[in-house]
Amino acid sequence: MKQIILVTDGCSNVGVSPVVAAARAKAEGIMVHVIGIVDSGDIGLLGAEEIRETAEAGGGMSRIVKSSQLAQTVQMITRKSVVSTIQQVVGQELRGILGHSQLERLPPHQRSEVVRVIDDLTETASLQIALLIDASSSMKPKLQAVKDAIQDLQLSLQSRQGSSLLSVFHFPGGLAAEERAAHCDIAWTSDLANLKGLFYKLNMRGTTPTGPALLEVIEYMGGLSGRETAGGSSVQAAGALLPEGTGKVRKEGIWSDYVV
Repeated sequence: MKQIILVTDGCSNVGVSPVVAAARAKAEGIMVHVIGIVDSGDIGLLGAEEIRETAEAGGGMSRIVKSSQLAQTVQMITRKSVVSTIQQVVGQELRGILGHSQLERLPPHQRSEVVRVIDDLTETASLQIALLIDASSSMKPKLQAVKDAIQDLQLSLQSRQGSSLLSVFHFPGGLAAEERAAHCDIAWTSDLANLKGLFYKLNMRGTTPTGPALLEVIEYMGGLSGRETAGGSSVQAAGALLPEGTGKVRKEGIWSDYVV
């Protein structure tokens, strides 16, 4: 499962719309979540609307929070999106077999088995999460909260059974026009030691190229090797696990008799 978590405190003002960029991410199988931080100056109506529309276009969630709530919010969004994705896959399979996807219509013993499968896959599904941090000048007072949130997220990911990779970007990426909109601070890693010196000597300034930065992160995530993306099979496996009583399991497109 691939996710981008965008952390920002204002409107984009350079380049393509982040809504358009998020829609492209969704088309490429990457979910985009957006968290707005509101401490030293409230996000205006336009900023809040952009946050909502960007997350909606990216198939993800949006939240507007205070700096003190950031770490908890990042972890909550990560977990809720994983559960939601797995529930959708399981629901589609139930609909194809039983004609509906409503857990409450299953007998209690079958319902509990489906819930167990969802819980297990939530912990074992492979994740790739790219954090994209707005480093415009107004974000400077909030950087410590961002660093704390990244460390807490990494600790949370390390406690999972499944493979979890984290990368961190900030934008804008450079001063010169020819430089990239987003800068990669940490490449794919599961090692907390790589967080040392994060955003060291960060040059924060006013421009906010949110859309172009999103596009660059999408390009980066699309460049994952087959070995790294193969972890998505654990989510697809949700479709192969059915509750007791259906008597079938699907494996490589073939239905066979099996009881989970």
